[in-house]
Amino acid sequence: MIAVVDYGVGNLFSLRSSLETIGADVIVTGDADELRRADKIILPGVGAFEDAAAKLRESGLDEVLRAEAAAGKPIMGICLGMQMLFEKSLEYGEHKGLGLIRGTVRPIADVIPGDLKIPHIGWNALHFGAEKHGLFRYLQEGDCVYFVHSYYAADCEESVIATAEYGAELTAAVANGNVCGCQFHPEKSGDVGLNILRAFCEGGF
Repeated sequence: MIAVVDYGVGNLFSLRSSLETIGADVIVTGDADELRRADKIILPGVGAFEDAAAKLRESGLDEVLRAEAAAGKPIMGICLGMQMLFEKSLEYGEHKGLGLIRGTVRPIADVIPGDLKIPHIGWNALHFGAEKHGLFRYLQEGDCVYFVHSYYAADCEESVIATAEYGAELTAAVANGNVCGCQFHPEKSGDVGLNILRAFCEGGF
């Protein structure tokens, strides 16, 4: 069972549809007990970091996610959900994240040329480095995925498993043991995205 966390800030329909397309047994839920019973958890998210973090705290699901991650359950964050895995974000102030991956979420405006549009919206190629992570077992170097973001994960070199070029080499995906995250939207990335979700559901990385 794959549980998609419903805390009011996710693109839940398309993510659930993508998981159903690959044959996953999926539930969309904000119930702590259902998250505990699930084999794997996906944390989606769109919008502002501060609002999303507040909603997680208010629901108590932040502590559930920390406990499940500590117990070894596979957890994937998507877009803002990935950013929330980090220690903190500098989006309109400084806000505490889940602290499951070391690093800070920073504005892409600080590192890309001034003539590039923000947010970064569009298809970009993934680069895996010397060793391809198991999350990308069905992908090839240069496969493209769909991004929509104005902030990126920084100070996390030891966790980066993929990057993408947008005027600078930006963090595209991260992993720390059983916790992983994608800055892009696999549920909006066609067959490439489905193959990433398939690899996550299969586990073994």
